[in-house]
Amino acid sequence: MELDVVALSRLQFAATALYHFLFVPLTLGLSILLAVMETVYVMTGRDVWRRMVVFWGTLFGINFAMGVATGIVMEFQFGMNWSYYSHYVGDIFGAPLALEGLMAFFLEATFVGLFFFGWDKLSRVGHLAVTWLMAIGTNFSALWILIANGWMQFPVGSEFNPETMRMEMVDFFAVLMNPVAQAKFVHTVSAGYVTASVFVLGVSAWYLLKGRSPALAKRSMTIAASFGLCSALSVVVLGDESGYLSGEHQKMKLAAIEAMWETEPAPAAFTLVGFPDPEARETHYAIHIPYVMGLIGTRSLTTEIPGIADLVQNAEGHIRKGALAYGALQEIRAAGSSAAIPPAAREAFEENGPWLGYGLLLKRYVDDPTQATPEQITKAAWDTVPHVPTLFWAFRIMVGIGLFLILLTGGFFWLSARRRLEKRRWPLQLAVLAIPLPWIAVEMGWIVAEVGRQPWIIEGVLPTAVAVSNLGAATVLTTLLGFTLIYTVLFLVEIKLMLKAIRKGPQHPLDGGPGHGPEPLRDAAPGAAPAFTPAE
Repeated sequence: MELDVVALSRLQFAATALYHFLFVPLTLGLSILLAVMETVYVMTGRDVWRRMVVFWGTLFGINFAMGVATGIVMEFQFGMNWSYYSHYVGDIFGAPLALEGLMAFFLEATFVGLFFFGWDKLSRVGHLAVTWLMAIGTNFSALWILIANGWMQFPVGSEFNPETMRMEMVDFFAVLMNPVAQAKFVHTVSAGYVTASVFVLGVSAWYLLKGRSPALAKRSMTIAASFGLCSALSVVVLGDESGYLSGEHQKMKLAAIEAMWETEPAPAAFTLVGFPDPEARETHYAIHIPYVMGLIGTRSLTTEIPGIADLVQNAEGHIRKGALAYGALQEIRAAGSSAAIPPAAREAFEENGPWLGYGLLLKRYVDDPTQATPEQITKAAWDTVPHVPTLFWAFRIMVGIGLFLILLTGGFFWLSARRRLEKRRWPLQLAVLAIPLPWIAVEMGWIVAEVGRQPWIIEGVLPTAVAVSNLGAATVLTTLLGFTLIYTVLFLVEIKLMLKAIRKGPQHPLDGGPGHGPEPLRDAAPGAAPAFTPAE
């Protein structure tokens, strides 16, 4: 990739988004787990559950603060690095962003403050209500940003106004109920629930291995295993829905994920592994599972999934229509007023306007798309293919980790149901080692979603290459390096604070804090008694 302004702006936004997304999933999931734990505390009155809420709430607070610090910059980047994009879609994109800001900085932040400082000022039920409202606010904050992102993937409820040169909202309810946005929301928050569950599971397993806080750890593991298993299974179901919607609205993304260069007879097979070769336009050493991709992408055994070559051929036709729309748009703009617009130009734009974005793909090769050569049109059509190897492997890493986490949470659910959490060291060690895996999976998911949309910043409407601000490459590179450095420091600070809080632990004699409690867990001989019993 050439390091021009477009590439550097994409790298900068990707870096800030990937860093920010290190904090978001844990915030989403821990907020719900805290609400569940406090509900049990209010119902039972047992102090161990209150200590659980306080302890995990401390880790939630550290993560929440870092998420806010990294998230603010992302919204400013739309104006700093993507000013033409902001001008082009501000009427639509600004509404969910504003609502997300209201959720995050008013509703969510207000209840976060009450959660931490209201223990001695609110009744048990009152504090429980605050905790649930904090969790709801946290998740609804994610809803609005994912509605905005979903609209970029599938722009509904809007139309282009040739006189103002902007996209304008015509149906807010359609934007709100965008099926792609709704599927992304439930899929993303479910992934956050899995992330938090595995985090709680791993940290609790570490406590059991060290012989610390057995009452807190075993109860936390039971909650995390149950919640995590349900969430991990829902991620699979909701991921299937995302795949189906991609088959309907983002056919090129689906073909690239599968490295499907040619259209196959229905039902298409799923490529388990292989080595995509963009130069040869084939996938080497591919291992296929019959029928699976057809079921995921079309939910039928008779509907074809078009391959990359056929989609590129379709794109050539769209680009030719887009060039006609661009020419008609220039006549409309030159007319100066609605009354002076030539009827032929108006008619040509109405006929070809939906393909204007495809015409703008030619801007990479020629200033006036109406003057593009057939070779330039072919090149622009192949630009509609995202980087296939990146999508192919990112998707499979995400799915592979997801399946492993189902087995992990399912295994601990079974162990907790049989009260055998402390019997062996190796499952606990596995849980500790698995802590980073959900983050890897969600980052791969982000890559699939965003790289798969390229070369569009708004699918089929506005190419990424024409959406950037008028900045110098050196300016963008400097801010990219600066943000990367700052975010790396913030990430290291987060890790240090989290580890410090985890090592310190609940600090309660009955929970086996430093200097208290049983010895570290060791493998018991067959038939031996457990290393410890839960302390109330």
